[in-house]
Amino acid sequence: MFQSLSDEDIERLAASLRYRPLKKGETLFRKGDEGNSLYIVRSGSIRIVLPSESGEEVSPAILSEGDFFGEMALLDGMSRSADAVALEASEVFALNRRDFLSFLLNNENAIQSIFSFLSMRLRKTDDLLEDVCFFNISTRLARRLVELAANYGRQKEGEDIIRIDLRLTQKDLASMVGVTRESINKEMKVLRERNLISTRENMIQILNLTRLKRRARL
Repeated sequence: MFQSLSDEDIERLAASLRYRPLKKGETLFRKGDEGNSLYIVRSGSIRIVLPSESGEEVSPAILSEGDFFGEMALLDGMSRSADAVALEASEVFALNRRDFLSFLLNNENAIQSIFSFLSMRLRKTDDLLEDVCFFNISTRLARRLVELAANYGRQKEGEDIIRIDLRLTQKDLASMVGVTRESINKEMKVLRERNLISTRENMIQILNLTRLKRRARL
């Protein structure tokens, strides 16, 4: 969103940002809270969570360095539509609604960028809905693991193993796939037995990305 700005605009915008560190597991805001800031991830990762009254949850996105979130409440003036929780120790910058709207009004390129970003998120939501409607749990989990490998994977030179650089509990994975933790436990066991992944201390390694993509129908 900021790539098209002049150095002067960037300096003016940066002066409006407020720094906030977050501990692992700390909630930045909850669904229903007043939306008065947009957030930019400086480091770490933030999990967006859609909670239900029964205690179940769905996590449609994990955001990392350079991503921004919380813009919907700023644009429509309504309350937060989801929770935002630090998946690990993280740092974010907050941009106040008044400064944000002023910034958009004076920067046509920024408006186009944020519309493009919102469109991308809507398409991702459509993809998640399609997964839930048309794919079984095995395929959906494989798709999320392939996505995590693409976004957070670390691969040593000369090795095929991809290490997902996030500590994810089975509850985290369950919320990303939209199923129960027990279902994820069973599916992860199958993937380990088939030598597609390995797990240790909530860290996941992809042992065979080609076969995992095949399982994900990609």
